Amino acid sequence: MAAGEFHTWVHRHDDLMIIDVRDSAEFETRHIQSSYHVPLHLLRAHADEFAAQMGTRVVLVCQSGRRAEEARKTLDAAGLTSARVLTGGVASYVAVGGQIVTGRTTWAMDRQVRISAGSLVLASVLAGRFIAPQFRLIAGVIGAGLTISAATNSCTLGRILSWMPWNRPVSEPTAAEALAQLAPRA
Repeated sequence: MAAGEFHTWVHRHDDLMIIDVRDSAEFETRHIQSSYHVPLHLLRAHADEFAAQMGTRVVLVCQSGRRAEEARKTLDAAGLTSARVLTGGVASYVAVGGQIVTGRTTWAMDRQVRISAGSLVLASVLAGRFIAPQFRLIAGVIGAGLTISAATNSCTLGRILSWMPWNRPVSEPTAAEALAQLAPRA
């Protein structure tokens, strides 16, 4: 679903359920106003329960659309076939003037990966020049890791960086808490 169409839905449909499947640290940084936070790992583990709790007009959101598409496939397999994915994620919604809630500030994970990998390569090349040539092997290992990351569409360095204190969420919802937020209010 394109961001412009989604923006129209936000203003026209009271029954719209926006499900943000990013991790807690990303959600706490910024999220679409009125969205529900259901991290992808919880949605996968409790797909049937979430599918039963969600309405018929569901839009799944993440940073780029990849994780939201995984969530859509998971919900589809659990019987919720009407869920849609916001193309381009939160950034595309911001670009069309959508309202977001901002919280603490952290760098995006892809930016953290680039600066970490680049710094390690630069340091290893300099250390290889001025200290010992063996340090250049670190640059090769980083290059190989980035190549494997691209080929497998995974990111070990990103996973490692997600464990760092600045990327840790203030709170991670449990499955029961995430389900409770979706319950109809009387």
